[in-house]
Amino acid sequence: MFALTNVLRDYPWGSATAIADLLGTSPSGGPEAELWLGAHPDSPSIAHTPEGPVALDALIAAHPDTMLGDDAVATFGVRLPFLAKLLAANQALSLQVHPTLERARQRFADEEAAGVARDAAARNYKDDNHKPEMLFALTPFEALCGFRHRGEAAELFRAVADSITAAGAGVPELLKVVASALAADMAEPMAIRSAFEALIGGGEASAELVDLAASSLARQDADGTLDAALRTVVELSLQFPGDPGVLISLLLNRVSLVPGQAIYLREGNIHAYLSGLGVEVMASSDNVLRGGLTGKHVDVPELLATVDFSCTDVPFVPTRTTELGQQLWEPPVTEFVLQRVELAPDGGPVPLLQNGPLVVLAVAGAVLLDSPRGDMVLPRGGSVFVPAAENPVMVHPHVSAAGQPSVVFAVTVAG
Repeated sequence: MFALTNVLRDYPWGSATAIADLLGTSPSGGPEAELWLGAHPDSPSIAHTPEGPVALDALIAAHPDTMLGDDAVATFGVRLPFLAKLLAANQALSLQVHPTLERARQRFADEEAAGVARDAAARNYKDDNHKPEMLFALTPFEALCGFRHRGEAAELFRAVADSITAAGAGVPELLKVVASALAADMAEPMAIRSAFEALIGGGEASAELVDLAASSLARQDADGTLDAALRTVVELSLQFPGDPGVLISLLLNRVSLVPGQAIYLREGNIHAYLSGLGVEVMASSDNVLRGGLTGKHVDVPELLATVDFSCTDVPFVPTRTTELGQQLWEPPVTEFVLQRVELAPDGGPVPLLQNGPLVVLAVAGAVLLDSPRGDMVLPRGGSVFVPAAENPVMVHPHVSAAGQPSVVFAVTVAG
């Protein structure tokens, strides 16, 4: 087992305190948006080995069979297949989508061949992997996730039109175009796509419509009774005035997660996290195509080629608890499964589910990790990489938890 030091990303949308409060660390004084736990080459964790600290991706590359196991190497190659993060959003993240594996491989190769620097602001593909992901809520968590059915979207845009006319203004032509697209005699995904394209490609007309809609809805919400989806327009407009993503939000499912709930975001699912603290687990990739709510690069043609415009219900991930005491979230991917283990101070040990490599993070109390090769005390906020060859691993409550329950999260490959 190797204790880890992890990279903290300071994106401006991050909370200044949420991650520090969870882990019992001192705040940095700036935004703390994401804590990366894994071996992605952009921000690999540092593994503390007997020979000294080494980047986790380098450690894995030097000993792939021991670190990953034969099955993982055969399936995923010489890379840790998953990446875990703590994500703390104080304001909205970009409206975004992730590519399929085939598209990521081809487009990454195209940008490499074109000589686009990997850190270039206009580069779309940072690696050759897809990025299906799951978000587990540690606190109440707000998000946009996938397209709502067009009847629901049409009703929301009618409410926007009513709000504008109630404020004494005429209905803008772009809003009529969106309403017409949603009412058109065509398949639902095509109608949603048509409305989406009108908004994201509307230029100055989109910016004016966003500002007009947000101001009229804000006046309407004086009594605080506005529908949550419509209130989202007001809130996003304050953060990103004139951004087409503000009104695109009305095409998407508005999700309010309670702690313990999780959603799965497959390739092509357009989404945006709005606020909250969660554990995010994904295939090891940093490929993000943005469509709004951001000052970063937006490539509309590539975005449109990547988005799945099918309408869907909110993709909640069910949980199950094994007879061994492991609470599991198992989305339909091969790269990862998330587990949570809670130990009473006087409780017995619980084995960790381990299908190859394992990353463990303690978020409450302290635990003792015990394997045939050794043991390690993991304090609150501590994390560890467990090689595939070090198996099984038992989690015991530790006396330093001072009578409080201990909680760990762990990520391994799906079985």
